[in-house]
Amino acid sequence: MPDPVLRATDLHKTYRSGLLSRGGGVRAVAGVDLELHAGETLGIVGESGCGKSTLARMLVGLERPDQGEVTFQGKPFFTRAGVPRDIRRRVQMVFQDPLTSLNPRMTVHDIVAEPLRVHRLSPDARAMRDRVGELLSLVGLSPDRMNRFPHEFSGGQRQRIGIARALATDPDVIVCDEPVSALDMSVQAQVVNLFAELQRTLGVALVFIAHDLAVVRHVSHRVAVMYLGRVAETGPAAEVYQAPAHPYTKALLSAAPVPKPALRGRSRIMLAGDPPSPVAPPPGCRFHTRCWKAAERCSQEEPVLEAVGEHFAACHFADRAAAQLPSNDR
Repeated sequence: MPDPVLRATDLHKTYRSGLLSRGGGVRAVAGVDLELHAGETLGIVGESGCGKSTLARMLVGLERPDQGEVTFQGKPFFTRAGVPRDIRRRVQMVFQDPLTSLNPRMTVHDIVAEPLRVHRLSPDARAMRDRVGELLSLVGLSPDRMNRFPHEFSGGQRQRIGIARALATDPDVIVCDEPVSALDMSVQAQVVNLFAELQRTLGVALVFIAHDLAVVRHVSHRVAVMYLGRVAETGPAAEVYQAPAHPYTKALLSAAPVPKPALRGRSRIMLAGDPPSPVAPPPGCRFHTRCWKAAERCSQEEPVLEAVGEHFAACHFADRAAAQLPSNDR
């Protein structure tokens, strides 16, 4: 397999502010390793507060990790002078809420053209206007509306504007931080299909972050499941969804709504207790306080990602039997 276009190694990020700093701060991300290859989609899932958005911001250079490294095509992302301009141009982001990520005082033309100005990618005003029209057409919007303001568009259309802005610099990687969670269900499918089409036509690699398991499964080649700042399980999407090895992944998938679950032989796993606080995560395995497989070892020794079938799970008692099911039974 070729070298990854984007790699994160041992990323840590703790937020310290006010009273939270007395307990060491909020440990949002605690030792995450990820790889993204050219032209693929890596889905990242997990419940609210598990560190997905903090990870996204580090992957595009909006947050500097306390420890660890992000590289783009082997080049360090963070230097003393900040993130190099050429890397910023080639790694872009689509934010969760288009209503707050688009400047309400700027026209659509100016919003989409701003990256072109910053990175000096357009020789003159006419070429810039033509490029903005091309980008709007690419995401399914009429170029005739480029002189309007964000409030004149629907939620789905505003997100398309955000996608057009991310595409303006012709990036190799786009990090999507829950890009459909603020949209109606009927619009979500349209935007998800747009991402898939853009990947087919442009070859851009995507990091797709969401809490909707069905959406992530639909768009992703590989998946990483996060719990309390760490990756619990990762691997090919089909393997992780059909033969989960980590207890948390099993519980997460069992909670996802499906038509007629009784006919599919699915029973819901009810976890005990509440999620631990990221201010004071439990020792050992972070999931052991809610896990039905937990033993004394789990409270003392933190598990690392180990191969289970074709994917990896950070569990001392990973379900290896499920990972060894014949492919026609999965």
